[in-house]
Amino acid sequence: MTENTPRSFDRLDYVYKLMVVVALTIAAIILASDIIIPIAFAGLFSIMVLPIIKKMERRKIPTWLSITIVLLVTIVIFGLFIWLIIGQMVSLVNDLPNLQVKFDAFISNLQTMLLRDFGISGAEQSAMIRDLMKTFSAMAAGILLGTTNAISTLVQIPIYIFLFLIYRHKFRDFFVSLLPGNEDLAWKKDVERVVQGYLSGLFLVTLIIATLNAIGLMIVGIDHAIFFGILSGVLTIIPYVGIIIGALFPIVMALITKDSLWYAIGVVIVFSIVQFLEGNFITPRITGSKVSINALAAIVALVIGGKILGIAGMILAVPAIGLVKILISHSTHLKHFVILLEDSSPKKETVLEESVEEPMQSSSQE
Repeated sequence: MTENTPRSFDRLDYVYKLMVVVALTIAAIILASDIIIPIAFAGLFSIMVLPIIKKMERRKIPTWLSITIVLLVTIVIFGLFIWLIIGQMVSLVNDLPNLQVKFDAFISNLQTMLLRDFGISGAEQSAMIRDLMKTFSAMAAGILLGTTNAISTLVQIPIYIFLFLIYRHKFRDFFVSLLPGNEDLAWKKDVERVVQGYLSGLFLVTLIIATLNAIGLMIVGIDHAIFFGILSGVLTIIPYVGIIIGALFPIVMALITKDSLWYAIGVVIVFSIVQFLEGNFITPRITGSKVSINALAAIVALVIGGKILGIAGMILAVPAIGLVKILISHSTHLKHFVILLEDSSPKKETVLEESVEEPMQSSSQE
């Protein structure tokens, strides 16, 4: 009894301090999201390129030069990707006058159908159109603001990456102090493995999805198929809802530009097939169980991330909850919470067995 009481107080003190840190972190994220978002993306990317930096350092290349080379190569690759997207967007913009004519014809046919089949008068339709235009105007303003913020964020990220990699040993020492008894840095290897596997796999999945959707849309005969394919691939980064948002744009394009409803149905079929392949074959084989978070924990993380940080929060939610799981799994006081986060796997039994075996071993020793 006398031995267990100090241990219990130590655990309560540790949990209390951790709760204070978590509360302050959440408050900082909410109040300073514009600062936190680029820092979070920079942190994840820093972990992803860390093996390359280490290899260059082993070849006697200075750390600052290694980081600079990696950043320059990354910027060039990203610039080529942006150039490809801009080229597709220019083609779409040049086609806007033709799309406007087809859109007006589509609206006219829709109004005729609503009046004939549903008895909705012209005045009611005009009110509906005004409401829709207000909604789309608000969405356009939000997209414009988001684009401006994204450009500002992209400028900051390389700076943070450089500093993170330069001072990475300080971050390691900080987390070691948070996880007493884990000086062997096993948690550090797990963090690197999860982040590197998840992000590299995510990029590859995005490329495959974009290619498959673009090919499928070209087969169906949708205009600007490459642009919509790339867009859908990028939106796939947003779990669960990204594929739905990505499908809406080519569906609307099919409804406006094509005379038959079968084109829109064809788009739905293409995206359904690609989504089936992505969920059952592509993502499991490429990313595997790198994060190993159950569906409930992932959905809750997505909702919270989206509420606090918007789309960026939804993108960061899954790797963030994966990192939290790793850190608490290496904490003596918090490792039991892993049971609530991990997916069904043999590891779950290990955690449970450890939690049961420890008291049994202590009682047998007594």
